Amino acid sequence: MGAYVVFPRAVRIGLKILQRKRVPSFTITGDGLPGDPVNLALIGTLHQLRTAFATVGWSEADRLGLASSWHMIRAFVFNSPYATAPFSTLYLFGRGQDIGFQKAIDNTPRKRHHIRFWASSLARAEDTLGTASFWLNTDRPAENERALWVGAGTKDTGLSLTRLTFQITHATDSDANAERDYIVAELTSWKVIDDVTSYRSGNSFLHT
Repeated sequence: MGAYVVFPRAVRIGLKILQRKRVPSFTITGDGLPGDPVNLALIGTLHQLRTAFATVGWSEADRLGLASSWHMIRAFVFNSPYATAPFSTLYLFGRGQDIGFQKAIDNTPRKRHHIRFWASSLARAEDTLGTASFWLNTDRPAENERALWVGAGTKDTGLSLTRLTFQITHATDSDANAERDYIVAELTSWKVIDDVTSYRSGNSFLHT
């Protein structure tokens, strides 16, 4: 598994965090099973994150709830557009994702590029860096705080049935590296990120 780390000017504490191998390789489902792979990290404020993805034409996902779930079901069945469709909840560092973004493919809710993010505070990193408590902390940074956003990006390619429950869900492209490259290329082409550093298999900081 490879990964990209994207750094704004002069911010390097995030690299030190990731090089300590404190970031898990995979997210966790609600059933405790491995979920989407972690494959991207960004540093910035929540506003900067939202602005970056809005600039490249990605939509922020609705929070998962009764109304959004029903809207998603209808969109699935009738194959009607739902640009801000919710994501199922995956877990990292003891909590569900903080925010997610997506870009529909062929204007259908069944196919999309999407990424979930979890934020960790950079301000407290110097005190807890290198200890398990850093990643066990579930507190979300303040919205105006520059944070490390750890992301799991994948591409939904259609419909599928879950093996255990036979529920209808998204089928996911197994090549998460290709999706990561696509997301980085989108952000880079619009010049909303800079200082991109990549790590490849055998030299990845994302293995615990």
